Amino acid sequence: MSNSDSSAQGFVDRMQSFVTENKRAILIGTALVVAAGGVALYASASSSPKTLGDKKDKKKKPGKSKPRDVESGPIIEEIPVEDQPNFGVLTKEQLEGIPTEERAKLAAALKKKGNDYYQKENFELAAEFYTRAINVSPTEEPVYYSNRGACYMNMKPPKFELIIEDCDKAISLNKDYVKAINRRANALEALDRLEEALGDYTTATILDGFQNEKAAQAVERVLKKLSSTKAAEIIKTREPHLPAYTFISAYFSAFRTRPLPPLPEEPTIADNALINALHALQVADYTHSWSFVIGALEEGLSNDTLKAEALNLRGTFKFLVNDVKGAEEDLLASIALIPSFTQSWVKIASVYMEQGNPEKTFEAFEEAIKHNPNDPDIYYHRGQVHFIMNDFKQAAANYNKSTLLDDQFVFSHIQLAVAQYKEGQVASSMATFRKTLKAFPERSEPPNYYGELLLDQGRFQDAIDKFDRAFELEKTKTRQNVLPMVNKGLALYQWKQDIGAAEKCCQEALEIDPECEAAVATLAQLSLQQSKIDTAVELFKRQMELARSEPELANTLTYMYASIAQKTFLENYPERKQAFSAMAQAMAP
Repeated sequence: MSNSDSSAQGFVDRMQSFVTENKRAILIGTALVVAAGGVALYASASSSPKTLGDKKDKKKKPGKSKPRDVESGPIIEEIPVEDQPNFGVLTKEQLEGIPTEERAKLAAALKKKGNDYYQKENFELAAEFYTRAINVSPTEEPVYYSNRGACYMNMKPPKFELIIEDCDKAISLNKDYVKAINRRANALEALDRLEEALGDYTTATILDGFQNEKAAQAVERVLKKLSSTKAAEIIKTREPHLPAYTFISAYFSAFRTRPLPPLPEEPTIADNALINALHALQVADYTHSWSFVIGALEEGLSNDTLKAEALNLRGTFKFLVNDVKGAEEDLLASIALIPSFTQSWVKIASVYMEQGNPEKTFEAFEEAIKHNPNDPDIYYHRGQVHFIMNDFKQAAANYNKSTLLDDQFVFSHIQLAVAQYKEGQVASSMATFRKTLKAFPERSEPPNYYGELLLDQGRFQDAIDKFDRAFELEKTKTRQNVLPMVNKGLALYQWKQDIGAAEKCCQEALEIDPECEAAVATLAQLSLQQSKIDTAVELFKRQMELARSEPELANTLTYMYASIAQKTFLENYPERKQAFSAMAQAMAP
């Protein structure tokens, strides 16, 4: 709480004289607060100098005066004015008769009394004295409202709505009043008005030059709660839809191609529908593949082998649309029909990992190995799980095992090189990449991922050359993976801080693949770097539509809500736009 003016006590002394000289004009009684006007009656002294215990006057003989009974109570006039219960309670007429300067000093004295009671944790009385200060003061002082709000915050239970009202008033009088902004944010957060709370915490953080660690932690806390809550609501009500082509393609590419299951001599419509689904999968027609397999299962397949294959595929699509529970059910049903179906074991392991259960994940891999220890996909995907868990040594061992069983699968080589790099074995990683580039000259993935490692080393021109090569190879395909273009944009930005060139790369990528989440996310971040917050918010909304899982959605919402809070700040503080942009640039990685 802030201190009162140093001249307040002098005014209290003068007020004591005023009371003594004008006893007949002062009303006796308790404070009667007028709810409508907020002005109360001032009653501070008795109309006569009798003690509280005196009875009716009797004539006294000269020289026979009886000593005063001190136990019967003090003379009211002897109580300091500021300690009397009705100190500062004035009628409207009385207020009008006090000079402005004297009213300001009285208000300061009342504020000091409020501070004293606040320090004693008597928040009800402290709030009362701040209210009197507000009523007496000739001008509206933001500190009086803010301090009263602090009292409401400390009451049991806190009076959150009143806190917000007082802080609203304080901030309207001084929009840079960080203490009031933080206090209002606390109340808004308690009422679960999280977007408003985030706006206030963000404003306080920026006004403090990003130096207030407590406010920064509050921003992070509210952002996390807000984004996770909203993500859960969206996922719960959103219609299932396939993610972007790039994501689906990457997922299916992580499995080696298997031969089609044999059909019976007289296949049914459902059997043929399954084969159509698998053919569509081979040509990356994922929408029709999903539709065909659903129809096949609804019609009923001829045997357990076909049914297990169909359940595996439908379970995969359910996993891709984030129906994790449905994916688990289909994959377990597939395993129940054909326990040796190792791909279903591998995919159920991915489901368990998505559910945050690594123990069951590795148990599923062990079951797959029991049925077919020579399936290279098992070791590749187990390596992926170790990689996610930052156990790069075990990841590399599994990638090596996968490659020994089948050295024609490009991703085992690429991931081995990346795992070696993460382990700090840079020379071995570069050697593995060079071998992979030579072994798979027509694949775009090796130069693209090699370029990413070169970029990490600051070898910008070499990285860009590899990204260009990767995209040249992609141009031969019907559906192109535009990730090398996005990577090139990032390289140009990191190398030359050429935002325009970086944006151009991402925009060209989106012209080819409008659903490339990496391009949308990169453009959004580049917009933030330029303080083009409106553009960034729209891009984050677009990214939300592309997000597959709840964690991905929550991450995007975090950026979006943070951007909206910054946008609101700039709308409320347009004069600080240049300073804010400078701070943002200085804090950029």
